[in-house]
Amino acid sequence: MQAKLKSEWRKPTNTAAHQKGGIHDDDTATDLGFRGGTVAGSIHMEQFMPLLEATFGADYWHTGTLSLYFRSATVDQEPVRCFVSDPIKTAALQRAIVWMEKDDGTLVMSGSASCGGHDEESELRQKLTTIRPVTELRILSALNVADTAEPQKVRIADSSIDEQLQVITEPLDCYVTADRFGGRVLPMTRIVAIFGAAENTLVRSVKPPFVGLYGAIEVEFIDGPVLSETDYMASGEIVGLSDSPQTEILWRDMLLIKGEQPIARMLKMDRLMKDSSPLWKG
Repeated sequence: MQAKLKSEWRKPTNTAAHQKGGIHDDDTATDLGFRGGTVAGSIHMEQFMPLLEATFGADYWHTGTLSLYFRSATVDQEPVRCFVSDPIKTAALQRAIVWMEKDDGTLVMSGSASCGGHDEESELRQKLTTIRPVTELRILSALNVADTAEPQKVRIADSSIDEQLQVITEPLDCYVTADRFGGRVLPMTRIVAIFGAAENTLVRSVKPPFVGLYGAIEVEFIDGPVLSETDYMASGEIVGLSDSPQTEILWRDMLLIKGEQPIARMLKMDRLMKDSSPLWKG
């Protein structure tokens, strides 16, 4: 695929390196076979936003979708670059292919970006329909497809954006001021975070210890953007369970509402490392 647009080389920071015992911690990550503590996929997602606005225009913040499957982990300050193809119009949608590479050409993540409404043929919506049946679950054995989370009141403060702006690779003006959208727009890391309480409710029956990492994330703006200092309700549902020789796999479809109006969705796949759980040892 030929890129229409490409970003500058960036060196994202592993902002969770201090969280001991998780995949972002050097010691834990190397014990599990990684080169070091990994940079969260949501941090890399922020690098695409200027290219997507250039591709789709201001409408992207209102009805855009970024759908990414994570293929190769990166470590702190490792150079990466993102690419966006020419969009193709499909019915009411425009859809482009997107991907990110390391400086040696290794593919970090790939997927689709679209604008104009819900994209049932996005990268992750298509992958969800083809996940393989479960062989055996031990960490996730208490969960079932169609389990739901009770709605949780959520809000992201301006101070949370300010914290991310200290390390963000693409500090857009809409993250800084409310002039454009009547409020400060949340960067991707904070959009993922706003669903955290509802996600935790979905998996409250899963008992640690285990180490998990993001396998894929799709963020869809239904009536965006998502703003700071705004009260929302977040809910969600388990929509897929699967496994591989090294991991147990959990898919969640999350919804963010303001009043009665849906604002955004997040489809997310997490991988739980079997080697990190005593349930898979011995």
